[in-house]
Amino acid sequence: SALGPLLAALPSGPARLGGPGFVGDDGAPVPGSDLVAACDAIVPSMVERDPEWAGWCSVLVNLNDLAAMGAAPAGLLDALAAPDAAHAARVIGGLSRAARAYGVPVLGGHTQLGVPAALSVTALGRTARPVPGGGGRPGYAVRLTADLGGGWRPGYRGRQWDSTTGRRTDELREMLGAVAAAGPAAAKDVSMAGIAGTLGMLAEAGGCGAVLDVAAVPRPAAASMGDWLTCFPGFGMLTADRPDAPAPPAGPAVSRVCGELTTGRGVSLRWPDGQVTEAVGGPVTGLGTA
Repeated sequence: SALGPLLAALPSGPARLGGPGFVGDDGAPVPGSDLVAACDAIVPSMVERDPEWAGWCSVLVNLNDLAAMGAAPAGLLDALAAPDAAHAARVIGGLSRAARAYGVPVLGGHTQLGVPAALSVTALGRTARPVPGGGGRPGYAVRLTADLGGGWRPGYRGRQWDSTTGRRTDELREMLGAVAAAGPAAAKDVSMAGIAGTLGMLAEAGGCGAVLDVAAVPRPAAASMGDWLTCFPGFGMLTADRPDAPAPPAGPAVSRVCGELTTGRGVSLRWPDGQVTEAVGGPVTGLGTA
C-alpha cells in the first residue's frame, strides 16, 4: 500500500511505470519495441541464509513476471552482492542451474564482494501483444493456473511451494507459455502476496473487486487452504477473461475457474456453505487503475 505514494514522485509521461494500461504490471513494455522488461529482487535475508535457493528463485520469479505479460524470455541480467567469493559462488550456482533448466541465457550483470548479501535480476522478453494486469472487468471469470507438483521447500513450510526444481525444461517452458497461448484479458503471476493478495492487485488494476470461490481453487493435497492462499506457489498464474474463454494450454499445471471480478474493490472469499468473508479490504498497491 506504500507503493502508490512512493512512486508518485517518478517523472510523469506516456512511458511512466509501463505506460497507460500497464501501470503496476509484472513487466514493462519497452516503448518503440516488442521488448518487455521485468526486475525482481530477492529478500536479502534469504540470499544470506539460503544462497542456492535464492539464486534459483531469482530466475523463477522474473521469468514468471515475463510469462504473465505473455512474453517469451530472451535473457537475464543479475546484480549480485556477497560478503565473499564463496558465498557469491553458491548464489551463482543456484542461478545458473535455474537458467539452464529454463533454457534462458544469463547475458551479464554486476558482482560486488565484501558487502552484505543482496541479489536482483532483470529479465528481458519479447511479445507483440503484451497482456495487461489491468484488463479485467466486472463479470469476467477468474482462473488460477498452478503447478501442484512438488512440495514445501525445506525451511519454508507454509510459505514457499517448490514445484519447479523437479520439472524438465520442456515442462517449465510450456507453463511459461500458457498466458501467451491463451491471450486472456488480464494476467498476473502469483507473487509473495499469495493468491488472495495477487488477485487483489489484478482487480485493483482493472478498477474492480473480486470474489474467490474457495472450494474451486486448485491446490496440492499437502497444503492447507490457508497456507495455499497466502504462500508463494512456485508457478501460479491468475487470469481474467470472459466466462466462455478456454483454459490455457499449461502442460503439467492445473487450470480452473475459481472466481469472478465484481464491482467495488478488494477480495472476498466465498466458502462452500455460501458465506462470503472479506480477505482484502481495499487497495493493495495504491497505484489505482492501470
